[in-house]
Amino acid sequence: MLMPTNHTDGIAAHIETGKRLLEEREESIARMKQCRFDTISVHGLYTMQEALSANQGSIIEPLYLSTSQGYADADQMEAALSYQIPTWCYARIANPTTYYLEWALALLEGYGGDFETSAMVTSSGMSAIMSAIDPFLVKRTQDPSEQMNFVASCHVYGGTFQQFQVRRNDERGHSVRWVKEITEIDEWASLIDDETRFLYAELPSNPGLKLCDIEQLANLAHSHGIPLIVDATVATPALMRPLQQGADIVVHSLSKTICSSGMGIGGALISRKGIVTNVENDNGMREDFASYVKFLPGRDNGPSMSPFQALMTLNDLRTLRSKVDTMSRTSQTVAEFLEAHPRVESVNYLGLPSNPSHHIAKRSMHLVDSDLEYGVPVNRYGHLMSFTVEGGGDGAKSVLDSFEMIFRATDLGRIKSVATIPAISTHQQQGEAARLMAGVPDNMLRLSIGGEHPEDIIKDLERGLDSI
Repeated sequence: MLMPTNHTDGIAAHIETGKRLLEEREESIARMKQCRFDTISVHGLYTMQEALSANQGSIIEPLYLSTSQGYADADQMEAALSYQIPTWCYARIANPTTYYLEWALALLEGYGGDFETSAMVTSSGMSAIMSAIDPFLVKRTQDPSEQMNFVASCHVYGGTFQQFQVRRNDERGHSVRWVKEITEIDEWASLIDDETRFLYAELPSNPGLKLCDIEQLANLAHSHGIPLIVDATVATPALMRPLQQGADIVVHSLSKTICSSGMGIGGALISRKGIVTNVENDNGMREDFASYVKFLPGRDNGPSMSPFQALMTLNDLRTLRSKVDTMSRTSQTVAEFLEAHPRVESVNYLGLPSNPSHHIAKRSMHLVDSDLEYGVPVNRYGHLMSFTVEGGGDGAKSVLDSFEMIFRATDLGRIKSVATIPAISTHQQQGEAARLMAGVPDNMLRLSIGGEHPEDIIKDLERGLDSI
């Protein structure tokens, strides 16, 4: 992001150097766009040339733990702090290591598309959501009575529900309008008016695995001059890339599948360049939303990711596609087992034909580059499922307490299988009425499948179900 200003000859010289650096980066992006998904995951924009010329041959991206960047002279400092040259300035704003992660994520979310992308990584998935929605929830006029609202699916993670309903709606007066049936485009349309700032959907949703037609929803949003924001944490870009289907902004909890080791938390905001919005801004918000958020609101609010966590996430990202493939195939086997079990009342998994969203998932969720292996695109439906059991809430607790291998935790996307009861954990705070609206009953267990052999996962599930 470059901000024009008056400058000296010294600043002009630094700007020319900065332009060359930007040109080199654009060349690297263009080159990597010719590579396959796995290659991008492994290398990102870190090149052999950079390793040899700047990092003593290190084949892994360097970890920069410094909080601040030093400058050659006052002119370079002035040019950097006015964003006229590439810089990272201070770790609250940016860092060389976090840049590597952002560049890789931007390429992966834009993979296969004919548009440009940019990314910002954050300290958590919740801070990524906050960073994505804040710029739109601002006054557009000087009228003190001006209202604003946004429309969101009620099928969201419990923390997202709390941020929208309590922190935004109740405490700040940013009215959230909840959509109960996310596949009903008419319900979405009925809640939009001139003061609506964006549409928001978690796809697939946690824990109900709800899905809708992203292209249809994006078209609706754009017809009203507003953006579509999608939380695609559960799918990851290995299975679904919402920007390619018309969404403007994607958010992720990197703490989940992308950082499957579970070693730290993080979030990401990735946007296409040239979003649709009815909020006017002279600082490049429309043209490059993620960069705008990173260098202006992000600079002031400070939701930045630590450099160490960026490196940990980069290392997990390298094998994303193969892990998602394995976990998805195991999940399909486990879901079919659960659906046939007499003590299981229902199973929510997108790979089951009985799932109401199966036909949408079959159309929109494919293992990236699977056509290279199999000749045709192959469906994969992710690692997350939920199921309800006999015996109500007590039955669910009995099953959960009987596991000996599957961890009892509120996490998901781990390389180790994890289970929880959403009504008493991830969705507890939103209350019974909101849980019923989102389809989260007391006897539901959420199961995140890891990298274990399916036979061993099924044995542990049998142990739990036999306890009812």
